[in-house]
Amino acid sequence: MKLPVRKKSRLENYDYSQEGAYFITICVKDRKKILSKIVGAIHESAEIELTQYGKILDNHINNLNARFNINVDKYVIMPDHIHLIITINERAIRESPLQRRPTISKAIGFLKMNASRDIHNAGYKGEIWQRSYYDHVIRNQNDYNEIWEYIDSNHKK
Repeated sequence: MKLPVRKKSRLENYDYSQEGAYFITICVKDRKKILSKIVGAIHESAEIELTQYGKILDNHINNLNARFNINVDKYVIMPDHIHLIITINERAIRESPLQRRPTISKAIGFLKMNASRDIHNAGYKGEIWQRSYYDHVIRNQNDYNEIWEYIDSNHKK
């Protein structure tokens, strides 16, 4: 039986440990809505209410900055996925605790692994994350601003 060919999700020949900004999306396995709830009116006044698992994830996202010397500039924890803007600067490259240089994949792997452990310890059964994640290299300030606005308003759509 021939297995389906997975689409490559990373830019070929791109160095993900170099300075720059990255838009990351990580999805929950089978898009189960375990991380948060959208409460209130669907538009303008909608708010995100984190579940116990979402609160665990929130804590781990906030620890990424110190662990990797990267900046999580903006993020949102949706019911079944998360969006993040992560920036890597020269200091982060010099001071990375993992193999000299931080890469997006190391930071995301660390986030998924540790959040999974704690979410399972809190009682969740089954797989938490879909394999891999989506990334977009932010190319300029306009791109950055559009993604920031998307993250800001994602739960109100």
